Amino acid sequence: MTKQENLTAINAVDAPIRAKSSNYPEPFASRMAGRQKRALGDLFFLSNFGVNLTRLAPNAISALRHAHTKQDEFIYILEGRPTLYTDEGRTQLFPGMCAGFKAGTGNGHHLINETSEEVLYLEVGDRTPGDEGSYPDDDLQAVLENGMWKFTHKDGTLYG
Repeated sequence: MTKQENLTAINAVDAPIRAKSSNYPEPFASRMAGRQKRALGDLFFLSNFGVNLTRLAPNAISALRHAHTKQDEFIYILEGRPTLYTDEGRTQLFPGMCAGFKAGTGNGHHLINETSEEVLYLEVGDRTPGDEGSYPDDDLQAVLENGMWKFTHKDGTLYG
């Protein structure tokens, strides 16, 4: 299935898995092992916001713990029981629960699947130009330039 098919509706689990498992540079990209994203919004040519159907294998993480300056984010748990990590601590989530992350708060967040069963959830985020990402637990920062993430060390030097 390709974007050129001009889709109206699909079964979300039939959408192709994103070919590139992570935009992070190494040594961070390999930490995304066990995460599969289906970029649903891209299939419908959505430009104001993105929607991903994301599956986490046991012990997988959704992303590095991060916060955005301009992008609001929202997640909705469909299957499994991931643990949400934020600056406030840990929260066990279960199907039907949702969480939102307001841009500009600096509250670092991510999900970890600490169970033996897979987790499936929807994630929604906007695509505001000039967004920046901070990573409180890692030597990484990011800027969204021309629709692509540019990653640097916290001192501003480029990776790779």
